[in-house]
Amino acid sequence: MSVQPQSVSPLGPIGVEAALKAASDPSFTPRATFQQEFAIPGRVAVISGGNRGLGLEMAEMLAEGGAIVYCLDLPSQPGQEWIATQKYVERLGIQGARLEYRSVDVTEQEVVWKVVDEIASKEGRMDVCICAAGILHGADALEYPAKDFQKVMSVNVNGVLYTAQAAGRQMVKFGTPGSIILIASMSGTITNKDHAWIAYNTSKSAVLQMARSMACELGPKKIRVNSVSPGYIYTSMTAAYLNTQPQLLDKWSGLNPIGRIGRPDELRGVAAWLASDASTFCTGSDIIVDGGHTAW
Repeated sequence: MSVQPQSVSPLGPIGVEAALKAASDPSFTPRATFQQEFAIPGRVAVISGGNRGLGLEMAEMLAEGGAIVYCLDLPSQPGQEWIATQKYVERLGIQGARLEYRSVDVTEQEVVWKVVDEIASKEGRMDVCICAAGILHGADALEYPAKDFQKVMSVNVNGVLYTAQAAGRQMVKFGTPGSIILIASMSGTITNKDHAWIAYNTSKSAVLQMARSMACELGPKKIRVNSVSPGYIYTSMTAAYLNTQPQLLDKWSGLNPIGRIGRPDELRGVAAWLASDASTFCTGSDIIVDGGHTAW
Protein backbone atom coordinates (compact mmCIF):
# COMPACT_ATOMS: atom_id res chain seq x y z
CA MET A 1 0.00 0.00 0.00
CA SER A 2 1.44 3.37 -1.00
CA VAL A 3 1.43 6.24 1.48
CA GLN A 4 0.51 9.70 0.23
CA PRO A 5 1.57 12.80 2.16
CA GLN A 6 -1.13 15.10 3.44
CA SER A 7 -1.86 17.93 1.02
CA VAL A 8 -2.02 21.31 2.77
CA SER A 9 -2.20 23.53 -0.30
CA PRO A 10 -5.61 25.17 -0.69
CA LEU A 11 -4.83 25.38 -4.43
CA GLY A 12 -4.07 21.70 -4.97
CA PRO A 13 -3.27 19.99 -7.14
CA ILE A 14 -0.36 22.19 -8.17
CA GLY A 15 2.96 21.71 -9.94
CA VAL A 16 3.92 18.18 -10.95
CA GLU A 17 0.88 16.77 -9.17
CA ALA A 18 -1.32 18.90 -11.42
CA ALA A 19 0.64 17.78 -14.49
CA LEU A 20 0.08 14.13 -13.61
CA LYS A 21 -3.62 14.70 -13.00
CA ALA A 22 -3.93 16.45 -16.37
CA ALA A 23 -2.24 13.49 -18.03
CA SER A 24 -4.65 10.99 -16.49
CA ASP A 25 -7.81 13.10 -16.45
CA PRO A 26 -8.77 14.79 -19.75
CA SER A 27 -11.40 16.86 -17.94
CA PHE A 28 -8.80 18.54 -15.75
CA THR A 29 -7.99 22.02 -17.05
CA PRO A 30 -4.34 23.09 -16.63
CA ARG A 31 -3.91 26.41 -14.82
CA ALA A 32 -0.94 28.35 -13.53
CA THR A 33 -0.94 28.74 -9.74
CA PHE A 34 2.33 30.57 -9.11
CA GLN A 35 0.77 33.97 -8.51
CA GLN A 36 -2.00 32.49 -6.40
CA GLU A 37 0.51 30.77 -4.15
CA PHE A 38 1.96 34.17 -3.26
CA ALA A 39 -1.36 36.00 -3.21
CA ILE A 40 -2.46 37.65 0.04
CA PRO A 41 -5.53 39.76 -0.83
CA GLY A 42 -7.74 40.55 2.12
CA ARG A 43 -5.23 39.39 4.69
CA VAL A 44 -4.50 41.54 7.71
CA ALA A 45 -0.96 42.32 8.83
CA VAL A 46 0.70 44.25 11.62
CA ILE A 47 4.28 45.46 11.30
CA SER A 48 6.23 46.99 14.17
CA GLY A 49 8.83 49.54 13.18
CA GLY A 50 6.59 50.27 10.21
CA ASN A 51 7.10 54.03 10.09
CA ARG A 52 10.27 53.73 8.00
CA GLY A 53 13.12 51.44 6.96
CA LEU A 54 12.65 47.72 6.45
CA GLY A 55 9.31 47.75 8.25
CA LEU A 56 7.80 50.28 5.86
CA GLU A 57 9.32 48.55 2.83
CA MET A 58 7.70 45.27 3.81
CA ALA A 59 4.43 47.02 4.59
CA GLU A 60 4.30 48.51 1.10
CA MET A 61 5.06 45.11 -0.41
CA LEU A 62 2.20 43.44 1.48
CA ALA A 63 -0.15 46.23 0.46
CA GLU A 64 0.80 45.67 -3.19
CA GLY A 65 -0.31 42.09 -2.62
CA GLY A 66 -3.74 43.32 -1.54
CA ALA A 67 -3.29 43.14 2.24
CA ILE A 68 -4.57 45.49 4.91
CA VAL A 69 -1.42 46.57 6.74
CA TYR A 70 -1.18 48.29 10.10
CA CYS A 71 2.18 49.93 10.79
CA LEU A 72 3.04 50.23 14.47
CA ASP A 73 5.74 52.65 15.60
CA LEU A 74 6.70 55.01 18.42
CA PRO A 75 6.10 58.50 16.90
CA SER A 76 2.68 59.95 17.66
CA GLN A 77 2.29 60.74 13.96
CA PRO A 78 3.86 58.96 10.97
CA GLY A 79 6.75 60.58 9.13
CA GLN A 80 6.84 61.97 5.61
CA GLU A 81 8.28 58.72 4.25
CA TRP A 82 5.28 56.79 5.58
CA ILE A 83 2.77 59.39 4.37
CA ALA A 84 4.25 59.32 0.86
CA THR A 85 4.09 55.53 0.86
CA GLN A 86 0.46 55.49 2.00
CA LYS A 87 -0.48 57.90 -0.79
CA TYR A 88 1.42 55.75 -3.27
CA VAL A 89 -0.52 52.67 -2.18
CA GLU A 90 -3.77 54.58 -2.62
CA ARG A 91 -2.77 55.62 -6.14
CA LEU A 92 -2.03 51.99 -7.05
CA GLY A 93 -5.74 51.35 -6.73
CA ILE A 94 -5.41 47.78 -5.50
CA GLN A 95 -8.80 46.60 -4.29
CA GLY A 96 -8.96 46.28 -0.51
CA ALA A 97 -5.33 47.22 0.07
CA ARG A 98 -4.49 49.98 2.51
CA LEU A 99 -1.88 51.22 4.95
CA GLU A 100 -2.87 52.30 8.45
CA TYR A 101 -0.74 53.76 11.25
CA ARG A 102 -0.90 53.29 15.00
CA SER A 103 1.39 54.90 17.54
CA VAL A 104 2.64 52.18 19.89
CA ASP A 105 5.56 51.74 22.28
CA VAL A 106 6.48 48.10 21.66
CA THR A 107 8.11 47.86 25.10
CA GLU A 108 4.70 48.16 26.78
CA GLN A 109 3.20 44.69 26.59
CA GLU A 110 -0.39 45.46 27.61
CA VAL A 111 -0.57 48.43 25.25
CA VAL A 112 0.69 46.37 22.30
CA TRP A 113 -1.75 43.58 23.08
CA LYS A 114 -4.64 46.07 23.30
CA VAL A 115 -3.85 47.86 20.04
CA VAL A 116 -3.48 44.62 18.06
CA ASP A 117 -6.66 43.26 19.64
CA GLU A 118 -8.52 46.36 18.45
CA ILE A 119 -7.10 45.96 14.95
CA ALA A 120 -8.05 42.29 14.69
CA SER A 121 -11.52 42.94 16.12
CA LYS A 122 -12.10 45.68 13.56
CA GLU A 123 -10.87 43.63 10.59
CA GLY A 124 -12.17 40.25 11.78
CA ARG A 125 -8.89 38.38 11.39
CA MET A 126 -5.11 38.45 11.82
CA ASP A 127 -2.84 36.75 9.30
CA VAL A 128 0.67 38.23 9.27
CA CYS A 129 2.96 39.83 11.82
CA ILE A 130 6.39 41.28 11.05
CA CYS A 131 8.41 42.41 14.06
CA ALA A 132 10.83 44.93 12.59
CA ALA A 133 11.20 47.49 15.39
CA GLY A 134 14.78 47.74 16.60
CA ILE A 135 17.49 50.14 17.73
CA LEU A 136 21.27 50.17 17.47
CA HIS A 137 23.64 51.46 20.15
CA GLY A 138 27.34 50.85 20.56
CA ALA A 139 29.69 51.00 23.53
CA ASP A 140 32.76 49.11 24.74
CA ALA A 141 31.83 45.78 26.29
CA LEU A 142 33.58 46.41 29.60
CA GLU A 143 32.05 49.87 29.98
CA TYR A 144 28.56 49.36 28.57
CA PRO A 145 26.11 51.37 30.73
CA ALA A 146 23.34 49.25 32.22
CA LYS A 147 20.58 51.64 31.18
CA ASP A 148 21.71 51.62 27.55
CA PHE A 149 22.05 47.84 27.47
CA GLN A 150 18.58 47.42 28.96
CA LYS A 151 17.08 49.88 26.46
CA VAL A 152 18.43 47.89 23.51
CA MET A 153 17.19 44.64 24.99
CA SER A 154 13.82 46.15 25.86
CA VAL A 155 13.13 47.21 22.27
CA ASN A 156 14.94 44.50 20.31
CA VAL A 157 13.92 41.52 22.44
CA ASN A 158 10.98 42.39 24.68
CA GLY A 159 9.31 44.48 21.99
CA VAL A 160 9.63 41.67 19.47
CA LEU A 161 8.10 39.19 21.91
CA TYR A 162 5.21 41.47 22.86
CA THR A 163 4.33 42.17 19.22
CA ALA A 164 4.53 38.50 18.25
CA GLN A 165 2.42 37.59 21.28
CA ALA A 166 -0.19 40.20 20.41
CA ALA A 167 -0.58 38.96 16.84
CA GLY A 168 -0.41 35.28 17.77
CA ARG A 169 -3.18 35.69 20.33
CA GLN A 170 -5.44 37.12 17.63
CA MET A 171 -4.53 34.40 15.14
CA VAL A 172 -5.64 31.84 17.69
CA LYS A 173 -8.76 33.84 18.58
CA PHE A 174 -9.94 34.09 14.96
CA GLY A 175 -8.66 30.70 13.89
CA THR A 176 -6.59 32.08 11.01
CA PRO A 177 -3.40 30.17 10.14
CA GLY A 178 -0.78 32.85 10.61
CA SER A 179 2.78 33.74 9.78
CA ILE A 180 4.97 35.61 12.25
CA ILE A 181 8.26 36.99 10.93
CA LEU A 182 10.88 38.23 13.38
CA ILE A 183 13.51 40.55 11.92
CA ALA A 184 16.81 39.44 13.42
CA SER A 185 20.21 40.17 11.87
CA MET A 186 23.36 38.46 10.69
CA SER A 187 24.69 40.04 13.91
CA GLY A 188 22.79 37.38 15.81
CA THR A 189 25.00 34.74 14.21
CA ILE A 190 28.33 36.52 13.69
CA THR A 191 30.06 39.45 15.36
CA ASN A 192 30.46 42.62 13.32
CA LYS A 193 34.19 43.12 12.83
CA ASP A 194 35.56 46.22 14.58
CA HIS A 195 32.18 47.29 15.98
CA ALA A 196 31.41 47.40 19.70
CA TRP A 197 27.80 46.28 19.39
CA ILE A 198 27.54 43.77 22.22
CA ALA A 199 23.98 44.76 23.17
CA TYR A 200 22.69 44.76 19.59
CA ASN A 201 24.39 41.46 18.74
CA THR A 202 23.12 39.84 21.92
CA SER A 203 19.58 41.04 21.27
CA LYS A 204 19.52 39.67 17.74
CA SER A 205 20.85 36.32 18.89
CA ALA A 206 17.97 36.23 21.36
CA VAL A 207 15.51 36.89 18.51
CA LEU A 208 16.82 33.85 16.62
CA GLN A 209 16.16 31.58 19.58
CA MET A 210 12.82 33.27 20.20
CA ALA A 211 11.69 32.42 16.68
CA ARG A 212 12.71 28.78 17.02
CA SER A 213 11.04 28.47 20.42
CA MET A 214 7.79 30.10 19.30
CA ALA A 215 7.73 28.01 16.13
CA CYS A 216 7.84 24.79 18.12
CA GLU A 217 5.17 25.94 20.54
CA LEU A 218 2.79 27.50 18.02
CA GLY A 219 3.06 24.94 15.21
CA PRO A 220 0.11 22.90 16.52
CA LYS A 221 -1.94 26.11 16.47
CA LYS A 222 -1.28 26.52 12.71
CA ILE A 223 0.99 29.51 13.31
CA ARG A 224 4.39 29.59 11.63
CA VAL A 225 7.27 31.59 13.09
CA ASN A 226 10.48 32.35 11.22
CA SER A 227 13.25 34.91 11.42
CA VAL A 228 14.99 36.91 8.72
CA SER A 229 18.60 37.99 9.22
CA PRO A 230 19.59 40.91 7.00
CA GLY A 231 23.19 41.91 6.50
CA TYR A 232 24.24 45.52 6.05
CA ILE A 233 21.22 47.21 4.45
CA TYR A 234 21.02 50.91 3.64
CA THR A 235 18.13 52.02 5.86
CA SER A 236 17.45 55.19 7.84
CA MET A 237 19.13 53.60 10.85
CA THR A 238 22.31 52.58 9.03
CA ALA A 239 22.35 55.86 7.11
CA ALA A 240 22.52 57.78 10.38
CA TYR A 241 25.44 55.60 11.47
CA LEU A 242 27.24 55.96 8.15
CA ASN A 243 26.84 59.73 8.24
CA THR A 244 29.11 59.82 11.28
CA GLN A 245 31.63 57.39 9.76
CA PRO A 246 31.35 57.60 5.94
CA GLN A 247 34.44 55.43 5.44
CA LEU A 248 32.43 52.46 6.67
CA LEU A 249 30.46 52.23 3.42
CA ASP A 250 33.45 50.92 1.49
CA LYS A 251 34.47 48.72 4.39
CA TRP A 252 31.05 47.12 4.74
CA SER A 253 30.75 46.72 0.97
CA GLY A 254 34.00 44.77 0.89
CA LEU A 255 32.87 42.30 3.53
CA ASN A 256 30.63 40.26 1.23
CA PRO A 257 31.13 38.54 -2.16
CA ILE A 258 28.69 40.87 -3.94
CA GLY A 259 30.77 43.90 -3.00
CA ARG A 260 28.06 46.29 -1.85
CA ILE A 261 25.56 46.75 0.94
CA GLY A 262 21.95 45.81 0.38
CA ARG A 263 18.83 47.76 -0.47
CA PRO A 264 15.61 47.57 1.59
CA ASP A 265 13.69 46.32 -1.45
CA GLU A 266 15.94 43.24 -1.54
CA LEU A 267 14.09 41.97 1.56
CA ARG A 268 10.69 42.16 -0.12
CA GLY A 269 10.88 38.75 -1.76
CA VAL A 270 11.66 36.75 1.35
CA ALA A 271 8.98 38.59 3.34
CA ALA A 272 6.42 37.98 0.59
CA TRP A 273 7.27 34.29 0.56
CA LEU A 274 7.05 33.88 4.33
CA ALA A 275 3.79 35.82 4.54
CA SER A 276 2.09 33.76 1.83
CA ASP A 277 0.90 30.19 1.35
CA ALA A 278 3.99 29.49 -0.74
CA SER A 279 5.90 28.84 2.49
CA THR A 280 3.42 26.76 4.49
CA PHE A 281 6.02 24.10 5.39
CA CYS A 282 8.59 26.61 6.61
CA THR A 283 8.73 27.34 10.33
CA GLY A 284 11.51 27.66 12.87
CA SER A 285 13.95 28.76 10.16
CA ASP A 286 16.31 31.70 9.94
CA ILE A 287 16.74 33.10 6.45
CA ILE A 288 19.96 35.04 6.01
CA VAL A 289 19.94 37.84 3.42
CA ASP A 290 23.41 39.32 3.71
CA GLY A 291 25.02 39.33 0.28
CA GLY A 292 27.10 36.36 1.36
CA HIS A 293 28.71 38.12 4.32
CA THR A 294 28.46 35.05 6.54
CA ALA A 295 29.60 32.70 3.76
CA TRP A 296 33.27 33.70 3.87
